[in-house]
Amino acid sequence: MPYWLMKSEPDELSIHDLQRLKQARWDGVRNYQARNFLRGMQPGDLFFFYHSSCPEPGIAGIARIASAHYPDPTALEPQSHYYDAKASAAKNPWSAVDVVFVETFKRVIPLAQLKAQSALLALPLVQKGSRLSVMPVSDEEWAAVLALR
Repeated sequence: MPYWLMKSEPDELSIHDLQRLKQARWDGVRNYQARNFLRGMQPGDLFFFYHSSCPEPGIAGIARIASAHYPDPTALEPQSHYYDAKASAAKNPWSAVDVVFVETFKRVIPLAQLKAQSALLALPLVQKGSRLSVMPVSDEEWAAVLALR
């Protein structure tokens, strides 16, 4: 099974929000490489839920992909922060997926701790200059992160 890591700002969607909602749409991905990773996801795939742009960035839990990708409706909504004036109903380059809650970690695994793990050196998250919001995680990286919780 492929594994992933997806970043969200907690004031937009946190692991606790997803726990309360049970299911949510993961949208607003506006980087082509991240979008392509999103399009590679399959229902049932697991991902680490990473809180970004917050006082304590880090991995907060696990969620599951609940749907195949579909056109991101926020690209067509002028009031949305993710609106794309070049997108249309006929040609929407952006994708979204539905996700469901699996688990909240007892504590957020901070970025500094993730960067200190030799097993995670190839993970784009810990590489300097990488700002991808969606990325694949190898089986070994998945196991290394699970060992930290």
